[in-house]
Amino acid sequence: MIIHVVQPGESIYTIARTYGVSPQKIIIDNEIENPNIVVPGQTIVILQPDQVHVVQPSDTLESIAKQYNTTTVKLLQNNPFIGFANAIFPGDQVTITTKGQKRGPIFVNGYAYPNIDRDVLMKTLPYLTYLTLFTYGITNEGELIDIEDEELIKIARDYGVAPLMLISTLTEEGTFSNELAHVILNNENIQNNLIENVLKTLKEKQYYGLDIDFEYVLPEDREAFANFIKKITTRLNAEGFQVFTALAPKISSTQEGLLYEAHDYPVIGDASNKVLLMTYEWGYTYGPAMAVAPIDRVREVLDYAVTEIDRDKIYMGIPNYGYDFIMPFVQGVSKADSVSNVEAVKLASTVGANIQYDEVSKAPFFIYYDNQGRQHRVWFEDARSIQEKLNLITEYDFEGTGIWNVMRYFPQNWLVLSSLYDIAKLL
Repeated sequence: MIIHVVQPGESIYTIARTYGVSPQKIIIDNEIENPNIVVPGQTIVILQPDQVHVVQPSDTLESIAKQYNTTTVKLLQNNPFIGFANAIFPGDQVTITTKGQKRGPIFVNGYAYPNIDRDVLMKTLPYLTYLTLFTYGITNEGELIDIEDEELIKIARDYGVAPLMLISTLTEEGTFSNELAHVILNNENIQNNLIENVLKTLKEKQYYGLDIDFEYVLPEDREAFANFIKKITTRLNAEGFQVFTALAPKISSTQEGLLYEAHDYPVIGDASNKVLLMTYEWGYTYGPAMAVAPIDRVREVLDYAVTEIDRDKIYMGIPNYGYDFIMPFVQGVSKADSVSNVEAVKLASTVGANIQYDEVSKAPFFIYYDNQGRQHRVWFEDARSIQEKLNLITEYDFEGTGIWNVMRYFPQNWLVLSSLYDIAKLL
């Protein structure tokens, strides 16, 4: 895999000649809608095939996989153009292996809402170990607020992806309720009811395990929250289910703030089977313009986390989105718009902006002015910033990553990930 940064005057066709690959492969792999327009500073991922099979009339993806002693999932990873297991035709060139040595296995957890576009889902599943469905709600009595997840669970399992159920204290208004968490965490009967309801759902719907996302828990509920994680993990493990817990991105045990204080890294880390460090949202909707996950800030969290939690339990969060910030920032007034990483590049092309790269945060951005004369700064992720984050996973020897979220397809994320690692499958 090569990450090429577009220079002024370059085109897909000159880039293809430079690396000895076909322009069509670059266009398809990167899902470039208009190959005649590329933006200076834009990244292009170049996959160089090592072994290629030309599809014959009687071939199926399964028969090709068998012929080369590989799997259909690996063929889908190496050939994003296929999309679906039966979508190959005589004459297609199927990449069996690509050049370059991989670093080893990685576990990948992707978060999705039940309304995810099914085409996006099926293109994404070859690259996932887990699919976490966001989110089951909880009532004050410990009852579950159901979601329509049966179809997604079946599709995930068809692709060998382990589905995870997620419970959170998120309200219908889209905010986390510390009042609800307080009620649950301080009433043993409600907890027992919740745990039994979770266990029933896990079994009935054939989930692989549970993901717990309680955010903004009151500081006085710190011990109660840790005890709840111990209790539910013990109960679910006894029935063969794994438990993940999402943790706020802390940099010390004494860090103040409602988001951080009740998340006790050593105790919750010990009680959980796995933890997701939510290493994103430094740049956020109501904050000043900056990268969503600046690498220097992420590293601070990791440096603290490894002093409190076993490395083989840690999954590092990676964002799959960016923000369009309006300048200047005004506290309590400014509100940034979320953009996908693909939309960000399209926007740069539309407004005629060159994409820059910040060497401190290791993230791309660009500046433009709207028709009202207001300056915008757009921060997002590209192939370079994704590789920088994955490098941290290797450096810190973590088991895996959690992608928040996979609702919008970002081809370069998966090209980089699958080029660097063998994606673990549990089913």
